[in-house]
Amino acid sequence: MKTAPNTYLWLAAALLAALTPMPAAAEAAKFPPVQPAAMQAWQDKRFGMFIHWGPVSLTAHEIGWSRGTQTPIEVYDNLYKQFNPTLFNADEWVKVAKDAGMKYIVLTTKHHDGFCLWDTKLTDYNIMNGPFKRDVVKELAAACHKGGIAFGVYYSVCDWHHPDFPLTSPGGSVKRATSDLDAYNKYLLGQIRELITNYGPLITIWNDVPQMFQGRGVKTIEMVRALQPDITINNRSGDGGDYETPEQQIGGFNMTRPWESCMTVSAHNAWAWGGAKDGVKPLADCLKMLVSGAGGDGNVLLNVGPRPDGVIDPAQSGRLKEVGEWLAKYGESIYATRGGPFKPGKWGASTRQGKRIYVHAYQFDGDSLELPAISATITAAHVLTGGTVEFQQSDAGITLSVPAASHAAIDTLIALDVDRPALDIAPVAVARKSGSLANGAHATASNVFQKQAGYGADKAIDDDLETRWATDAGTRQAWLEVDLGKPQTFSKVAIHEWEGAPKRIQKFEVQFKDGADWKTIFAGTTVGPGFNRAFPPVTARVLRLNILDAKDGPTLDEFEVLK
Repeated sequence: MKTAPNTYLWLAAALLAALTPMPAAAEAAKFPPVQPAAMQAWQDKRFGMFIHWGPVSLTAHEIGWSRGTQTPIEVYDNLYKQFNPTLFNADEWVKVAKDAGMKYIVLTTKHHDGFCLWDTKLTDYNIMNGPFKRDVVKELAAACHKGGIAFGVYYSVCDWHHPDFPLTSPGGSVKRATSDLDAYNKYLLGQIRELITNYGPLITIWNDVPQMFQGRGVKTIEMVRALQPDITINNRSGDGGDYETPEQQIGGFNMTRPWESCMTVSAHNAWAWGGAKDGVKPLADCLKMLVSGAGGDGNVLLNVGPRPDGVIDPAQSGRLKEVGEWLAKYGESIYATRGGPFKPGKWGASTRQGKRIYVHAYQFDGDSLELPAISATITAAHVLTGGTVEFQQSDAGITLSVPAASHAAIDTLIALDVDRPALDIAPVAVARKSGSLANGAHATASNVFQKQAGYGADKAIDDDLETRWATDAGTRQAWLEVDLGKPQTFSKVAIHEWEGAPKRIQKFEVQFKDGADWKTIFAGTTVGPGFNRAFPPVTARVLRLNILDAKDGPTLDEFEVLK
């Protein structure tokens, strides 16, 4: 993947440029559509395994991005001569995925560093020319087909190693003196043809970082469709594709455009193996990724980075097995479901299938969960995770009452049976009751990401944790100003930094305006997703969050001003 270390802001900028939506002309590019049945089959799986692996695992640095940064280019490009993963066992990898409840695997057959994990005939820079001399893609494809797991391939559009690609390392930021993009395009098409022809059928082609490829991606999609009509292709071909790919964040609720969030199980968000001390995310985080993904009508592709010996680290496989144990009990609420009708949020998420709604509750207000009204009658309610539930339904909304003793540690799963197909119910948002004085106020900011209204200052005070104020990449200082409309008394603020980029803020102060002067209420360092601070009551009309230092562009889900 493309996640760059925080210390390399220019790498992050390159990533941002790569992921910026294409102009309208590119979005309108025509290519053969995906078969509806193939898209539905992909969506029904809901949960897959991403695998980032290659010679870079010898360094415990990031794949592709560390070339020319932590590892000199000459050293990086020769790592394959030492790469001998003698403990690699494709059947074991498939077992880890199946034990996790995953339904498909996507392998990085070629990342931005250009190294190929299969016996390609188009370059010598491949696994057959190192000491291992085994076709990893062939073995994993065979193991997937034998084990009943769908197999897909990641193939990087950019190639910072190939002499014909115009950009090179570090991070695709250096332009080559000579290059031939037409020749490289033939190479790319030839390799994708090899992968589909020799290792298929494939569930997906997962392209990445389409540098220089706007206008060329259509040819990729046309060839892919011709070779295998029922294949899916993601949106990073250069000219779009069949599904969106939010990275290191769970996508927002969207039932009109298929999507898949690619996430890392690594505690430090490493894609390739991060070393023995890398660690793993808590089980709660992994389950909420999966549940909130399905609740938003998306898939989750959870990444592992195998060790250089070919083994998926026991810490990672162990965590995935715990996820699989949960899915073995409650998978009916994930697989082959659709998102909604209650849109996901901090409260939890919901999925639906047939005449049943699955409510995944992360939080209760005491014993109760308040949900908005829906256009269906609830006929029965059950706590699938154990215990009892009472429900009340009216035109005003739904109240689910679950005794504290029946609250599950992570996700209390409640099944609501309704009198009509659940998919016919219009999606509704679950209102928050923060009581923030800023809700409905007026906000301005020093910086807004690419001047896009969707990331405007008002998104930080709309009482919706699914929207956010964001700033441009590389922003180190910024401010968010809130005008309450009239003087109000408040004694607490809550700041929700976006979970996709937590603790970017390194130093800040909360201030109020006294005449022409700004007076500081309190100062702090890091924030994170759930910061709150109480202080002696202050009466003022205008206050601001003044960010004095940040690792990168600050972004907030919400800034609350409380009595």
